[in-house]
Amino acid sequence: MSLLPDRTRSAGLRTDSSRPPAAGLRTDSSRPPAAGLRPATPDDVPSILELIHELAIYEREPDAVKTTAPVLAEQLFGDSPAIFAHVVEDGDGVMGFALWFLNYSTWEGTHGIYLEDLYVRPEARGRGYGKALLAELARIAVERGYARVEWSVLKWNEPSIGFYRSIGAAPLEEWDTFRLTGSALADFGAPE
Repeated sequence: MSLLPDRTRSAGLRTDSSRPPAAGLRTDSSRPPAAGLRPATPDDVPSILELIHELAIYEREPDAVKTTAPVLAEQLFGDSPAIFAHVVEDGDGVMGFALWFLNYSTWEGTHGIYLEDLYVRPEARGRGYGKALLAELARIAVERGYARVEWSVLKWNEPSIGFYRSIGAAPLEEWDTFRLTGSALADFGAPE
């Protein structure tokens, strides 16, 4: 069974799997048994949006979030979703999330997963929830034959950088991220 909706499978994305989606954390020692890890549902949208706002505050951009619950719900669960999310919850509710989408490597000739956001509430950190979310994305990538899982991290976010290095992730030293946005995007994209 695939974690992608049926309509996404029909678009030709590789979704073959002999395992069902994770309904809870595995019982290995890397994942705490008191929490549940699962694909997000429409009922999770308010919690995910709240976590997005918390992440923006953590990343020193408290006023940067423009998305709304209806927009997020449509993008995650509408007719043609292109983003996906997993949540981890415990007795206190949804405590973390990973929001991701597929990218593509022309060199590898296959998809990869781009992790747009990974966030665990401060009071739930140290319980292995972030590791569980990342491990689930790695499992999906391996299961589907994707070439990589990648993401960006702020240069000042030393706790996250240390964590990412501890699981074997490495920075792309030769690459810089570029972004075209705001008036520069509008000017460059305007018809001539």
